Amino acid sequence: MEVVRNIVVTSVIDAVVDDLKAQVLGHDLRPGTPLTEAEVAARYDVARATAKAAIERLVADKVLVRKNHKTARVVKLGPADVRDIYRTRAYLESEVPLEARVANAEIEALWRQGSWDSVDADMRFHTSLIDALGSARTSSVYGSLAFEVKLCMAQLQGSQRLSPEIIVAEHSRILDLIDAGDASGVAAMLDEHLARARELLAGALGGVPGPEAERPSTALMAQLPG
Repeated sequence: MEVVRNIVVTSVIDAVVDDLKAQVLGHDLRPGTPLTEAEVAARYDVARATAKAAIERLVADKVLVRKNHKTARVVKLGPADVRDIYRTRAYLESEVPLEARVANAEIEALWRQGSWDSVDADMRFHTSLIDALGSARTSSVYGSLAFEVKLCMAQLQGSQRLSPEIIVAEHSRILDLIDAGDASGVAAMLDEHLARARELLAGALGGVPGPEAERPSTALMAQLPG
C-alpha cells in the first residue's frame, strides 16, 4: 500500500507543487515519470481538483510536460535545452541586434519631429534585445508580457512624463555598454532606465513615485560638456 506523504500546508496547492518540485530536483521523480491526477491525489491525500490544479501549475512552470492532452510527465532536458538555459544566463554578453539601433533611431526621429508616440519603436527596441539571445524560452516568457508591457508604455508616454530625449540617450548608452562587453554597466543602466519608467508610471496612475522618478539620467549627464 502506498504511503501517503504528509506535508505542512498554508496553501494545499502550493505545498503539493513545492514538494513535487523538490522530488524532481532530488531525482526522486526521474525525467519522463508520468504523474496523473489520481496518483497525485492519493500521494498527498487531496481532492482530485487540487491534484489537477497542482499538475497544471507544474506544467506552466515547465516542471512537467504534457502533449496533446496526454498524461503529464516530468520534464526531460536535452542538450538543446541546456544550451538554451545557459545562453539565457549569459544574455548580457550577446551582440547588439541591428533592430535595436533601428528602433532607437526611429524614436529619436519621432522626438525631433515633436512626437511622443514611440510605443511601438520602444517595444521593438526591448524585444530585439531579448530576441537577440536566440533563446526560445526567454522570448516566450517576454512575449507573454508583451501586451502588458505595451500597455504600460502607452500610459506613461501618453502622459508625456518621460521625455523621448531620455529614452534615446539611455537606449544608446545601453547599446554602447553591450558593445563594450560591460555586463555590469548594462545591468546598472537597464535598472536605472526601467526603474525611472516604473516609478513615473506609478505616479501617473495615482501612486507615490519613488525617488528613481526624479533622479537625473546618468546617460544624459554623460553627454554634458566638461
